[in-house]
Amino acid sequence: MHIGVIGATGTIGSRVVTEALDRGHHVTAFSRDASQAEINDKRENITWASVDILEPTSIAAVLPGLDVLISGFQPGNAAKDIADTVRRSIADPTVYATAARALLTALESHPRTRLIVIGGAGSLEVEPGVVRADSDQLLHASLDQLGLPREYAAAVRGHRDALNVLRTSNRLWTYFSPAEDIAPGERTGRFRIGGDQPVLDADGRSRISAEDAAVALIDEAELPRFVQRRFTIGY
Repeated sequence: MHIGVIGATGTIGSRVVTEALDRGHHVTAFSRDASQAEINDKRENITWASVDILEPTSIAAVLPGLDVLISGFQPGNAAKDIADTVRRSIADPTVYATAARALLTALESHPRTRLIVIGGAGSLEVEPGVVRADSDQLLHASLDQLGLPREYAAAVRGHRDALNVLRTSNRLWTYFSPAEDIAPGERTGRFRIGGDQPVLDADGRSRISAEDAAVALIDEAELPRFVQRRFTIGY
């Protein structure tokens, strides 16, 4: 399988690339600084390239030959400077919906290419019909717990808006909401899968390692279960 990964140097994206390569897939890795990444990356079956995710024609140009495109787009480089990404996300929270529309427009000319968008956890339902992103009280409490500024609520809602953009489309899209607490850790390959509500552990926490998020994403690329749907995972 030929898998494209946007945000290939990011916390999740880099692990998605590794997971895909380890399973024998060919990867086209997209990054803002693809030329430098290509010099440093000596692995087989990987090609580095640049793409403008906000420009449909740029995306459409890289789609030929791809079976699946996984987008881990974030403004800035969150893996290297999370504070900068947070600032950029607050400054323009509409960027996520803009990227979703650009991806869908590009797919109009390549309708068989599947799209998996790595989004946010704030659009998950904390109980049936109650979405955290729709409540200032719930959202601020979550941001406080995660150590993020309350202004980041705008970016959380931006992710929710991107999901709503996808939900209007008949393209082969999947939206992945990671657990609320996601960070580099161990690849266990053992986790539970959910739909529109978070998966909580025995302590009531929504958590997953970035490595296991990559496992779930490549699992979905290989054997699609959530086409035109959202899914999440957790321990």
